[in-house]
Amino acid sequence: MPAHLPQTDRSPAEPGTAARALAAGVLAVGRLPLALLRGAGAVLGILVFAGSAGYRRKVLANLARAGLHGAGPAWRAALGAGVMVLELPWLWSRGPAALTERMACADTALLDEAEARGRGILFLTPHLGAFDATARWYAGRAPITVMFREPHKALLRPLVRRSRNVEGMRAVPATTAGVRVMLRALRAGEAVGLLPDQVPGAGEGEWAPFFDEPAWTMSLPQRLARASGAAVILAVGERVAGGWRLHLERIDETPTPAALNARMERLIRRWPDQYLWGYNRYKRPRAAAGAGSSNL
Repeated sequence: MPAHLPQTDRSPAEPGTAARALAAGVLAVGRLPLALLRGAGAVLGILVFAGSAGYRRKVLANLARAGLHGAGPAWRAALGAGVMVLELPWLWSRGPAALTERMACADTALLDEAEARGRGILFLTPHLGAFDATARWYAGRAPITVMFREPHKALLRPLVRRSRNVEGMRAVPATTAGVRVMLRALRAGEAVGLLPDQVPGAGEGEWAPFFDEPAWTMSLPQRLARASGAAVILAVGERVAGGWRLHLERIDETPTPAALNARMERLIRRWPDQYLWGYNRYKRPRAAAGAGSSNL
């Protein structure tokens, strides 16, 4: 999903046998029960936090920015991150229909209203809860186009592409061509989705406060909303026993970087254990103007 928009869509040749074997292995793991994967993910998260000093420093620093200090929030964040990772094979090995039995949503009236307007829906899903599940759930209801950033490792690209191109859901890369596809979808009255807290490239954002510290924040949601008139909805897939609970929140104000960061802060404070605190939210893209934090 969103971020730097390169000038070309070219990518290196994909690996063959190794990539297919990896995809088959991940999808095989995904057939395991969700509870088992979550348990294994919790162990994985704890082990990575304990064993990686660099990751541990990043998590602790980001938690401190939000006023969350001490061992408790850190260990819970590490556990949540591990669960988030091992939920992915379960999600990727199933179609959108499987989520209808596992994800509850009490806010569908917002969707009914937005769909009736016929001007499209712009879903904004931060790195909170099961963010990969929200668009898949909506794909069981109506078509949706999502934006994603290609993995740096070529070995992973076929797996990621396959997992995000399923019935009802189309994935486009974070390129200028991908933005055009999303805008066409909105103008056709369809839904699109992206991650608003993913750090964009130098020319695609502006500095805005995030937990009282400047963070380079994407301006793409604002531009898409202005160009299409789409309804803008924040979506969070809260992790609950046995599945997820989808929370939807309409954004009536212009989704500027500052407004989005303020909204996301409130959601993260509601579910701090389910935010991806290890993500380098404060990194400074090359050539980004103005003040900002250095990479952790």
